[in-house]
Order: sequence, then C-alpha cells, then structure tokens
Amino acid sequence: MILSTHAQRLERWLGAETVENLSRNMVDWYGPPIPVGGVPGNVWAHKGGDFRGPIASGQFMSALDFGIMRGKRILRNHGRRQRATAHAGFSSLSDLISEATAGAKRREFPFNKAGSTGATFITSSLWRQGNTPPAGAAPANPAAGTAYTDADSFPFTNPTGGDTQHFVSAFVSATVGGNTLLLYDLLFGVNKTMNSTATEAVTGVPTRYQSTTPGAADYIGGNFGFIQVGGTALAATAHNWTVCQYTDQAGTTGINLPSVAGNSGAIVDRLDMATAQWFVPLAAGDNGIKAWTQLQCSAAVATGVIWFMIGHPIAFLPCPITNMVCISDGINTAFNLARVFDDACLAFLEINKPSTSATTYTGSFTTVAG
Repeated sequence: MILSTHAQRLERWLGAETVENLSRNMVDWYGPPIPVGGVPGNVWAHKGGDFRGPIASGQFMSALDFGIMRGKRILRNHGRRQRATAHAGFSSLSDLISEATAGAKRREFPFNKAGSTGATFITSSLWRQGNTPPAGAAPANPAAGTAYTDADSFPFTNPTGGDTQHFVSAFVSATVGGNTLLLYDLLFGVNKTMNSTATEAVTGVPTRYQSTTPGAADYIGGNFGFIQVGGTALAATAHNWTVCQYTDQAGTTGINLPSVAGNSGAIVDRLDMATAQWFVPLAAGDNGIKAWTQLQCSAAVATGVIWFMIGHPIAFLPCPITNMVCISDGINTAFNLARVFDDACLAFLEINKPSTSATTYTGSFTTVAG
C-alpha cells in the first residue's frame, strides 16, 4: 500500500496554490497515476485529487529556499553520488548511469515555448507555439486525421538493439509562477468541420499506445482526449460537443462521449472545455481512448477552428516560482522512468492556468535508452 503524501510538506515545497491546482486537475482523472516532477521523494498525483508516495523535503524549506541552497552547494558537492531504485529498462542505478554516459543513449531535448494569453483555470496548448521546437502542424480533416510522430515535434533517433527510451529529468523556467506543464505524447488529431451540426466519421488511428492488454507498456489506458481551439477563435455561439464517439481501452467501438460543454467565443489555444478540465470525460468504466470514431457539435459555429486530440501523459512539471529553474531530476523526485515510445511526438499543455498571463517556458528534458 502506498501511503498518502504529507500534505503540509507538499504545500510548503510547491506552494498551496500549485498543490491545489494539481489536485483539482486530477479529481475526475480516469488513467494511471502521473508523477509529479520537482518534488524530492517519489510523489504521484492520483485520480480523485490525492497525492501518494514519500516526500523527502518540505519540513523546513520551500522549493525557492532549496534553489538558493542548491546554488551555494553545487560546487562543493559536484561529485556526490545519489541513490535510487531503478526499473523499467535498467537493472540498477549504476546501469542507468552507464547507459546515460554511453554516447547516443542519452538524449537532450532543449525547448523554448512562448505561450499565448489564456483563461483562468483553463488549460492551454503550446502545440502551435514556437520557438523550439517550431510550432506544430494542424491535424488533417476527417476522416483520416493525423497520427503524429517525432517528425512533427522534437526529432530524435530511436534506440536500437532492443533498448527502450525513458524520461529521466527536466529543467524548466517559467516567466509566470504557479503554472504547471504536462509533458505528454501527442498521438493523434483531427480537424473538426465547423459551422455544421452534421456527424463526421473518423477512421484514422494513432500508432502508439494501442494495446488492449492491461499492464502492457503500450496499453491504451491513460490515453486522454482533449478539444483544442486552433489558430482561429470561435464565434460567439453557445455549443456543446455531443454524440461524439470513440473506441475504448478494450477495443469496443462507437462509445458515446459524455456531452462536453463548449465555450462561446473561445480564444485560440485554449481547450474548448469546462473550467479545470484538461481531458474529456469518458463513459463509466472506461480509462482510455484508442481512437476517435465520430465528431459532432450541437450548434453551427460560423467561424473558428477546433481540433480533437489524443495524448498520453509522461509527467507533470510544476513551475511554482517565477524565473527559477525548477528541477525534476528523475532520481531524487518521482523516479518513474516513464517510457518514451519510438517516434513519440512530445508536446506540452499548460494545465489550468492560474492567470490569463502569457507565459514563456525555457528548459530541457532528458531521456536515456537502456
């Protein structure tokens, strides 16, 4: 049994606002737990909004205090070894270190994303934003849509010799504090025809996370859908996304998505969903989307662009302090070594922004193959 995280320590480390935001994000989550980066220990966000796993700090200091202390200690402690328990592709921590120093097995992904103005407690997508990597492309129209790969985002060379690639660490700085990024694998998208109430069939499918076997590395469970405003804001028309259908984690097709309330005049890049929602709800008992099969809007919205997307979460990356590099080292924090599949299209969502301010994120994340 994994014990609940000490709430006061977590709030002292990340700040009460960031913790409350993360908890709110997970209240209705249907997939597996998501690791919370940047928290010493092994803390995971669970469905229902709970946090579980040990936290190794927060008794007396915050992340800001630690950042100051770390800056003073980094020179004299440069060579200090750290301990952790490794799994999922690495036999031990020493094996991970060996693989990380083996040339091409360690991959660095620098990024700089200049976000757009958002809406309070609404999730925004950084998919269309530059500068590094360049802005992502719009998905194709129905019925095919677009199955995204690394050619559409961070390019990387897939591991060879039977190795698998895993998320190890991230370093992120945000120009506005209190934000949280979700690093995820963008699997699929389709451009919904607007100004129409007709149903549209979707036949295209993702190429990753398509196994119907629970426990498999590429199990569909945890695949989440979201509805994003593309490069053109919506006209001021009340609407709902209704009689939309999907194939679930068991491969059952034609399942009706619970009705999702859209937003009249929704601005670009925000999700056209309710406050504090970053994933669409699924039918009772379902925990993942294999593919979209049908799209429909309750009203004809004269102008605007809507994309129906599917993603799979990798890790939450909290940015509680303005312009401070927030470290998710993958060893002293949630050491989950989340799998990054070959050809993954890695992207970011700003989860339920605490303010409308446009935020620029700069940093990098690291994967290791083993």
